[in-house]
Amino acid sequence: MSLPTLLSQHIVRRPQRIALLQHIAEQGSITRAAKSAGLSYKAAWDAIDELNNLAQKPLVERSVGGKGGGGARLSSEGERVLRLYQKLQALQAQVLEAAEEASDLDLLGRLMLRTSARNQLHGKVLAIESQGHNDRIRLELAEGLTLDAQITHDSTVRLELETGTEVVALIKAGWLELLAIDHLATPGNNILRGTIEAILDAQDGPSEVRIGLPNGQTLCALAAPLHLKALGLAPDKPVLVRFAPSNVLLGTPL
Repeated sequence: MSLPTLLSQHIVRRPQRIALLQHIAEQGSITRAAKSAGLSYKAAWDAIDELNNLAQKPLVERSVGGKGGGGARLSSEGERVLRLYQKLQALQAQVLEAAEEASDLDLLGRLMLRTSARNQLHGKVLAIESQGHNDRIRLELAEGLTLDAQITHDSTVRLELETGTEVVALIKAGWLELLAIDHLATPGNNILRGTIEAILDAQDGPSEVRIGLPNGQTLCALAAPLHLKALGLAPDKPVLVRFAPSNVLLGTPL
């Protein structure tokens, strides 16, 4: 499958974020691309993270800069998706003309998945292990990275999961726990190693921490500033991310 169905739905449902690819190609900078696309700098980063996580390969290659932002360019996969988006733009007018009434488009919009989960990672089912009323689902993400999800057996049946099924793993930012790199692994939990890309401090509340995984996908976690300081965590530092399989929700394309 050259492009996940959920990514293609994202193109139709949220065209401004896909259009950001074109601005990145033209501007070569996240800051300038965000301004050109009418997005905030944070919204542009969020869009890039989401697009990279939903695609099988990262669409945007970036370098973190200083206060003014970082450089960015499209990968070969990003250039391919941009060409697809440009073709869809040409088809959009035909779709609007074909709709019998405005409510038709509203209906289609309701049928497409949207979620409040901050982390959405595309992957496929590698194995399914029965554990009584529950199933442990081993997922393979991009570049062979794996994680486990625990769902009820009824959910496995309802989602029609089997080896090779493409899914999106949904994980809320508050469910991720950041640990020092030398922390001992906890049996039964997911442990992913990554590098802190950025820490966005909030005026009141936990900081938003972006963690780059070795496969090019990105996780977003929430952590108290004092916790980060105590562990010596800062941008460009390695970090472990721990979360329970029961905190991984699964979604499949319609």
